[in-house]
Amino acid sequence: MGQKINPLGFRLGTTQSLHSLWFAQPKKYSEGLQEDKKIRDCIKNYVQKNMRLSFGVKGIARIEIQKILDLIQNRVSFRKVMKKAIELTEQADTKGIQIQIAGRIDRKEIARVEWIRKGRVPLQTIGMKIEYCSYRVRTIYGVLGIKIWIFINEE
Repeated sequence: MGQKINPLGFRLGTTQSLHSLWFAQPKKYSEGLQEDKKIRDCIKNYVQKNMRLSFGVKGIARIEIQKILDLIQNRVSFRKVMKKAIELTEQADTKGIQIQIAGRIDRKEIARVEWIRKGRVPLQTIGMKIEYCSYRVRTIYGVLGIKIWIFINEE
């Protein structure tokens, strides 16, 4: 089995930067980390309440995963959900998308992994700008893991 690595951490020094940059004394680091989390949650809640449909590329993976979560929790077929997500990212002028859903899909007894890819998603190349997002959703049948890779452009 291959070694797994987070795509964001893999590209952190070359094509992508940190989400936030701050410094603290070692004794006050946990306070700063909690404050950073509160600020991020506050911004996320504000954006979710006031979300408008736009076809920008920045942050599209998080928006896509929120739409997928809502549809899956409303018991829409996962294949329809994945196709809908691909259609929306095609409108946003991306080069490729890969979606993976793992768990008890369609109320089956045995968990499995389903994925779909449209376009190019070069995960092995460091110089490519790829947005990655993963999330767990709790359904009445169990936990589903959803991962999205979106290939934006070449740097």
